[in-house]
Amino acid sequence: MTGLPGSTNLAPAIEARDLTRRFGDFTAVDSISFSVAAGEVFGFLGANGAGKTTAIRMLIGLLSPSSGSARVAGHDVATEAAEIRRRIGYMSQRFSLYEDLTVRENIQLFGGIYGLSGAQIRDRAQALLLRLGLEHAHKKLVGALPLGWKQKLALSVALLHEPRVILLDEPTGGVDPITRRQFWQMIYDAAAEGTTVLVTTHYMDEAEYCDRISIMVDGSIAAMGAPSELKREFGVQSVDDLFVRLARPALASAQAGAGA
Repeated sequence: MTGLPGSTNLAPAIEARDLTRRFGDFTAVDSISFSVAAGEVFGFLGANGAGKTTAIRMLIGLLSPSSGSARVAGHDVATEAAEIRRRIGYMSQRFSLYEDLTVRENIQLFGGIYGLSGAQIRDRAQALLLRLGLEHAHKKLVGALPLGWKQKLALSVALLHEPRVILLDEPTGGVDPITRRQFWQMIYDAAAEGTTVLVTTHYMDEAEYCDRISIMVDGSIAAMGAPSELKREFGVQSVDDLFVRLARPALASAQAGAGA
């Protein structure tokens, strides 16, 4: 587990209480409640349309809740959205850097957006390039980098201002298994330094890497807990089996019938 020792005694880094979002008569997020501790890696799972992206947009202050409440990095999502955005990192499922800028130019741009001083940008850029092994490619256009390097660079840039919380929306889509493992080591390193990580993924083997996971179904949280605990509770061999049972019950029934 990556959660920091004693982190349960601290205020949650993320806390949602009956968080709800409606669009007309449609309820996209239906009264969800959960909390994430400092330094914890929390997997936020759900099929397409389950409501997880809408929930994340509320947590980062891009969408107002219809009802309920949430606090991220100590600030209220409804009234302190600007403060939240200054204290978090975010990496979207679509590549989030500028491909027509060089590696160093992207680092400098986002360092400025995050409010870092020139000296901080210079020092952290150098450390970032050394850590990723990209010092030889700092003048290269980001669009020319392999996908795996782009994703690792995007994560590093999202952590450049040392945020309390980082939200990663399907960050490893399309990358090879070795790069995925390297990416997850970067996530563990960030968590070990105290950064709280909320990550969505469609790779159920990655869900096993999380301290805890939640699974959203039709706007609600259908299950939440440590992967090992949930597998025991539901009597399944893997998180993938659990996900199919909760999110695709018809498919789970058909598979059970075929195995009978």
